[in-house]
Amino acid sequence: MAGAGLGMAELVPVAGGAAVEDYVALLKPRVMSLVVFTGITGLLLAPGALHPVLAVIAVLCIAVGAGASGAINMWYDRDIDALMTRTRDRPIPAGRMTAAEALGFGTTLAVGSVTLMGLALNWAAAALLLLTIAFYVGVYTMWLKRRTPQNIVIGGAAGAFPPMIGWAAVTGDVSLESLALFAIIFMWTPPHFWALALYRSADYARAGVPMLPVVAGLTETRRQILIYSLLLVPLTLVPVWLDVVGWTYGAVALVLGALFLLAAWRVWREASERSARHLFAFSILYLFLLFGALLVDGVGGI
Repeated sequence: MAGAGLGMAELVPVAGGAAVEDYVALLKPRVMSLVVFTGITGLLLAPGALHPVLAVIAVLCIAVGAGASGAINMWYDRDIDALMTRTRDRPIPAGRMTAAEALGFGTTLAVGSVTLMGLALNWAAAALLLLTIAFYVGVYTMWLKRRTPQNIVIGGAAGAFPPMIGWAAVTGDVSLESLALFAIIFMWTPPHFWALALYRSADYARAGVPMLPVVAGLTETRRQILIYSLLLVPLTLVPVWLDVVGWTYGAVALVLGALFLLAAWRVWREASERSARHLFAFSILYLFLLFGALLVDGVGGI
């Protein structure tokens, strides 16, 4: 199934050269903004300091690496993107760009970002960036996405690496503190994406992607959202226990966690598209606010 129909989108004629905005779209800028923010959080919370120019380079490499992952993902998924309402206007299925252009663009960004991170910062951060790109492209996109409803659970690790990369850019290593930041995003990812999948399940079914609502049904998906949400909230307090931040952040985390659990409980109880859409939208705000609180408490006093 993984290779089925990969040539479908290539049948769409490309009228002319791709526009700048098409290349920007390949980078998945909305996803990139969250990746960059969590990466900056890891960088600023890490013990030690970077020269401002090196800090900017580290953040740029994280952003470009994330964009590279998005571009290669769109190259590989061009067949199923053409079948889904949410993705059919992306540059390749819409015929504004060839698959080869997207692959070349993504590969160039991937190699460039990892190389620059290694040369300018350190090779531990570069290795983590390479692992992030390889995990998103190879493990999630090419292996898991079309084969198992656990695609988001396992593949979600790719989106959880950026704070570890930021931390390693400063320290040159991986620590328990950076792993705690990884764990928060890792556990946040399933309820976030399953909320989207609840009201996009017809899209995924049409494309043959075995997302949890398609395979296990809507009721089981809502139950899993609630379970993962219950596991998420205690994890958000681990940075307090590790003395990365204090209870100012802890109080914010508890309030945000209560709101997240309320939204997840409503998805479970109401079983409505409205509640799923609300959880999906709130989950994005939740992660921004949570990591914003980490920054304010952990860095504000410096």
